[in-house]
Amino acid sequence: MTHNGQEKWHWQEPNTAWYGIGIYHVTLTVTGRQPLLGTLVIPDNDPKQARVEWSDLGRKVLAHLQELPKRRPEIQIISFNLMPDHLHSIWHVTKPMPVSILSVVRGFWQGEKKIGRAYSMSVSPHSMRENEHTETANEQARQRNNEYTETAHTETSNEQAAQGENDYTADPLFHTMPFVRPLSRKGQLNTMVNYLILNPQRLATKKLMPGFFRVQEGIVIAGRTYSGVGNTVLLQAAHYAPIHVRRTMTDEAMHGNDKRLRDYMNGCVLAARKGTVMVSPFISEKEKEVMTVLLAEERSFIYLADNGFRDYYKPSAGLFDAVAAGRVLILSPWKYDPSKRHISRAECVALNGMAEEICNYVHSPELNSGQTNIPL
Repeated sequence: MTHNGQEKWHWQEPNTAWYGIGIYHVTLTVTGRQPLLGTLVIPDNDPKQARVEWSDLGRKVLAHLQELPKRRPEIQIISFNLMPDHLHSIWHVTKPMPVSILSVVRGFWQGEKKIGRAYSMSVSPHSMRENEHTETANEQARQRNNEYTETAHTETSNEQAAQGENDYTADPLFHTMPFVRPLSRKGQLNTMVNYLILNPQRLATKKLMPGFFRVQEGIVIAGRTYSGVGNTVLLQAAHYAPIHVRRTMTDEAMHGNDKRLRDYMNGCVLAARKGTVMVSPFISEKEKEVMTVLLAEERSFIYLADNGFRDYYKPSAGLFDAVAAGRVLILSPWKYDPSKRHISRAECVALNGMAEEICNYVHSPELNSGQTNIPL
């Protein structure tokens, strides 16, 4: 995305006014995901003890967030979590407002940009580089600083240094537009609050076990290419079986005869207990019930996702620990689409077909002869 000021203001729910009562998840991200808001601390390398120690800039950002209800008494801040490179917050609009929540978020974003710009102006370019870049970039910054020091007394170098500082502070530290998501479905608020609470623990887990959370491209199975997150060793298991609850099963259950449905769901769990790796997009509610049991019993499975993996992807709360433990592989045949909201029927049919395809192919002679590419 460009940042020349000409791009449109993109929201998660286009053509929606959002003037009324509601609950919203708002995320503000530092430009380039620079860890300027705080430092992740992991005592004894134990993710459960992880916490974020806020920087001066982080405290300023939080102070601005906590002042929001004073300017907009219709809004309450239910929860927040400040991470090294982003701020999560949950806003409750308790009364209809004369302006939309989108306008309020945009005003908040503009205020945070001013805070970031003022902060960048208050520190030297050298100290900013210490906070913003990787170890390699730090070395480059030190080399540039040494070059400047050697000629600092000349008029030409003074002009160049001034120009360099102006270039550095030209862009605000918060020029990425906020992510705004309404929490309207039952259970979404509790899920999001728990997500915020566990965010430091999840970030620590990703840092300590980066392999399982790295998006792996080019996983080819039966001539189809997937992206994946999780344990690709699951593609070397001895037995696979798909999970696909048929419409006829649920229709029978709705009319009082649920034996076939119960037997099928129980059979999926029993197969997993015997070591079979189950494969499914887990679309229907009954399929999700089976996945819940598999997660609770710590069974292995392959999950086919209907959208690809965005930058800095983290699995959902229910899947995160299973991915970290190496029990789950998430595959997607499609690139990430930020505008995607709902899965289509055609996608459901395609994903169920892919689950069958993987189960039939993943241990075939073609796989063993090297005609598939599975990064391990």
